[in-house]
Amino acid sequence: MTANRARRRFLRGSLAAGSILLGRTAGAATPDTPAAASAATPAPAAPYRNTPGQPFTPYGQPVRHERAVVRRIAANRDVAGNGVGLTPLEDLEGSITPSGLHFERHHNGVPQIDPARHQVVLHGLVRQPLAFGMAQLLRYPMQSKTLVIECSGNSNVAWHREPMQRPVGSMHGLVSCSQWSGVPLALLLDEAGVDRKASWVVIEGADGFDFSISIPLSKIREDCFLALYQNGERLRAEQGYPVRLMVPGWRGHLHVKWVHRIEVTSAPRLSRNETAAYSALMPDGRARIFDFVLDVKSLITTPTHDQTLPAPGPTMISGLAWSGHGAIRAVDVSVDGGNAWQPATLQQPVLAQAFARFSLAWNWRGKPAILQSRATDDSGRVQPSRAALLAARGHNNFYHFNGIVSWKVDEDGSVSHAYA
Repeated sequence: MTANRARRRFLRGSLAAGSILLGRTAGAATPDTPAAASAATPAPAAPYRNTPGQPFTPYGQPVRHERAVVRRIAANRDVAGNGVGLTPLEDLEGSITPSGLHFERHHNGVPQIDPARHQVVLHGLVRQPLAFGMAQLLRYPMQSKTLVIECSGNSNVAWHREPMQRPVGSMHGLVSCSQWSGVPLALLLDEAGVDRKASWVVIEGADGFDFSISIPLSKIREDCFLALYQNGERLRAEQGYPVRLMVPGWRGHLHVKWVHRIEVTSAPRLSRNETAAYSALMPDGRARIFDFVLDVKSLITTPTHDQTLPAPGPTMISGLAWSGHGAIRAVDVSVDGGNAWQPATLQQPVLAQAFARFSLAWNWRGKPAILQSRATDDSGRVQPSRAALLAARGHNNFYHFNGIVSWKVDEDGSVSHAYA
C-alpha cells in the first residue's frame, strides 16, 4: 500500500472514529476527544474577543501555556558548568529546532564574550597569519545551510543492558537541527595562504575548558564554515556566540564553540578530546578514534514514554531521521518489533545532513505492539538493529549509538522504552 493510500484510509478512519466520539461525549469533552457543537446553545464569547490584546514586545516569547516545553538539564554536581541540556524532541514538530531549545553541551560553563574584543586568529603553516575581529567577519560573503548537530554521547543510555524509562528527548535529545549562516573557512585559508605541508587544522574554543579538536584540512576546505547566525539571528551564547565552527555531517564535538584560534598543522594534535574522550572502546580492546561522520539514524518521537494512547483507533507515528553521509532516502516503520515494515511518509523538502520528519498512519487495535523506525540514506546505508550494533561494538561503548530504538505499547495504551 502506498503512503498516500494509507493516509487516505487513516483520514477516513479518523472521521469515523470522531463521529463515534462525538456521539459519546456530547457536552463532556476531554483533552483527547472533540466535543459536539450545538447551534441552539452557542458557547459564551471568550473575554479576549471583547477586549484589546497585549501590546507589542521587543522580542517574542512562547505563550505561557507552552512554557513547560523546555530543555532538560543534566549537570555535573561536582563541576559547575559541565553537563548537557537536552532538546524535548517529543514536544516539537517539523524539522527545525527553535534556537532556545537547541541542545547544549558545555565542559566549563558558557563564557560571556564581548564581541568587540573577540578575535579569531588564523596561524600555523600559512604564508601570512591573520586575526579577524567580528566586525571584519561580518563583511565576508556568507552561506546558509540547514544542518543537524548531534552530540557524540547522544543516546548513550541505549548501550546499557536494561532499557531506561524516559521520554525520547530525555534519552536521545542531544541532537538538533537549525539553519546556520556564516563565512566559508576556505575563503580565510586562501587569504592566509596554506603551506603545502599542511594536512590538518586544530580549532580551539575560548571557554575555560580550552576545548580543542583536530580536523583534516580537506574537510575544512570542502564545506566547513564559521557560523555567526542561527535560524536567522546571531548565535545564542550557549551555541558559541559570537562565532562557532560548523562541520557539516560530522559529529557534534567537532563543531567547536566560541572559536578564537585556528592553527594549520601537518598532524593532528591528539588532544584529550580526540583520544581519552570521544573515542570508542571496541570488544577486542582497540579504540575507534577520529570517528567523524554521523551514521544514519532515526527516532520515533511520538508516541514515547510518558505518553498514553487514549483509545484503540487511528493514531499517528511520527519521528526524525538524519545522516551525515547525505539525505534520508526512506524510513520504514514496524509495529511488531521488526517482523514487518511499512514505508513512512517523508515531509518535504528532504535535505542532506538535516532532519527529515517522517510519519505513518497506524490503526492501533488495542493490543500490545513494539514500534520501531529504520532509516536508509541516499548512499545506501541502513540503520542497524541494536543487536547488530552491540555485536560489532560491545557493551563498553559510550559514544556514537545509532541503533534502532523500540517503544512498547501495552494494552492500556501506555508507552515504555523497550529492547527488541
